[in-house]
Amino acid sequence: MKKVEMYTDGACSGNPGAGGYACILVYSGREKVISGGEAETTNNRMEMTAVIEGLSALKEPCKVTVTSDSKYVIDAITLGWVYSWKKNGWKKADKKPALNVDLWEKLLALLEIHDVEFVWIKGHDGHEYNERCDALAVEESHKFKE
Repeated sequence: MKKVEMYTDGACSGNPGAGGYACILVYSGREKVISGGEAETTNNRMEMTAVIEGLSALKEPCKVTVTSDSKYVIDAITLGWVYSWKKNGWKKADKKPALNVDLWEKLLALLEIHDVEFVWIKGHDGHEYNERCDALAVEESHKFKE
């Protein structure tokens, strides 16, 4: 399997509000940048979309290390929350509905294809790719401000 490094970030001006996401895929010394946004969204949705778009861009099953500053995405996967939510009919432990089910279903389907490791890093802490993704995501969110 090809080994791919993936760096992601999401941004939102207002929550909900205008949002943007960015993903940088690194493979064999080359980079591919993917970014976009939505007029009315949330920060968590943009964080998830960055991961989904990055994994969706891969043309074959890969071993991927996803590096993100999103505790929401990282913890939901690595601590198994999302699997419990799904098993319980998309209800959280407190019996409230899980949010962003449409995106979680897309992400879980992609995790069936790729061998993915999730790594959390502190945001806005000088990590080159995190800073670049943040700047791109913010730039994308500005395209949707009125």
